[in-house]
Amino acid sequence: MIITLAGGGSTFTPGIVKSIALRKDELEVDEIRLYDINEERQRKVGVLVDWILHEDLKLDIKLTVTTDKAEAFADADFVFAQMRVGGYAMREQDEKIPLRHGCVGQETCGCGGLAYGMRTIFPMVELIDDVEKYAKPTYWILNYSNPAAIVSEACRVLRPKARIINICDMPIAIIDVVAAALECSKKDIVYDYFGLNHFGWFTSIEVNGEEALPRLREYIKEHEILLPAAFLADKQSLMKAAKSGDEGDENPEQNRHTKGSWYYVWKGVYEIMELFPEYLPNTYLNYYLQQKEFVEHSNPERTRANEVEETREKNLFDGIDRYEKTGEIDESVFYAGSHGDWIADLAIALKNDTKARFLVITENRGALPNMPYDAMVEVPAYIGKKGPEVICQDPIPLFQQGLMMQQLNSEKLLVQGAIEGSYEKVLQAFTLNKTVPSMTVAKEILDDMIEANKGYWPELH
Repeated sequence: MIITLAGGGSTFTPGIVKSIALRKDELEVDEIRLYDINEERQRKVGVLVDWILHEDLKLDIKLTVTTDKAEAFADADFVFAQMRVGGYAMREQDEKIPLRHGCVGQETCGCGGLAYGMRTIFPMVELIDDVEKYAKPTYWILNYSNPAAIVSEACRVLRPKARIINICDMPIAIIDVVAAALECSKKDIVYDYFGLNHFGWFTSIEVNGEEALPRLREYIKEHEILLPAAFLADKQSLMKAAKSGDEGDENPEQNRHTKGSWYYVWKGVYEIMELFPEYLPNTYLNYYLQQKEFVEHSNPERTRANEVEETREKNLFDGIDRYEKTGEIDESVFYAGSHGDWIADLAIALKNDTKARFLVITENRGALPNMPYDAMVEVPAYIGKKGPEVICQDPIPLFQQGLMMQQLNSEKLLVQGAIEGSYEKVLQAFTLNKTVPSMTVAKEILDDMIEANKGYWPELH
């Protein structure tokens, strides 16, 4: 069994590798390969991965670190894809350009997500073609690469027969927080959910077979935020960290989605549910339903990209440098948890035909009866060796359906524009996006994005 991580230089790689290694028996993994186009970055991450496998866990799993695609994918069973085209330098542009025009600056939502999608569509298609060429015919690509909604739509259009499953860990991060707030184990939670990626709602959250959504509503209303009570002991510190963007390192075990500017996101869950209490929203809906407020408390000079570079990125590579110089390792510098567990458990379900329940991004085909048949939706599914068996949901209420159709059509237009090289369709995608107030602003942002993305985007005419 060979598992390749495409995007091997990612800060998430050590945590994912540890999750794979801890499931060695279920996965029967013999070799893990890291593949990246950034050789030096990947080399450093590989040093830490080697320590995890051979020093910390003392396993005999072979590690290969390569920039050669043939070596990376030859006879691979699984490819875990986590590419970030353009790195954090381009993420910073995705966030700061819209903010300069008074719009939400976020890496996967709004104009930033559309820009990131334009960069990622064709590299993902290239990855699929490389895996098809070199990997086993029974390969599976498990894709974490953002923006997953746009990437999955492009794959549906351009490579409809690819053995690829697109996933996202944000709903799982939300369930982690819900479990902590309700003081229960996340293993005891079963939920129903519908939406698009980064654009959905939990309609049911059962704990040991009992519906817990009413209790969760009361908790959120009482605390005026969705965060575990233990995190709220010092609200002043939380708010100060949110304003400064400081993630801190005093609680390395704390969920990465609860630090720094994430405070506003969890506060936004309360604010959304005060007006629309029926469902628990995905936290990313804040950027669409509270565009004005999120722009107001954003710092256009220091965005989330800067926060991550100054914390998670810096901590990881400083820790690796320290290890190479002194032989001392600080395990807190690499992130392990739901992100790695989710993708490793999905691989187990595919390999061992477990029919375990996961949330995946898949072609609708009637799963949401009042959404288009070919929409790439995010819904629960049972996972076995043949892929997802989608669990159909009830018709979506008009409010949620209207929001989803606007977002879906924005993403579809972007993919069409990228494929056709159509400036007009890409402009329509930006104009239709709910985070943009007018076509004039959309054009201003798009033109700035074209300039910033030279060398990454297809040419538009």
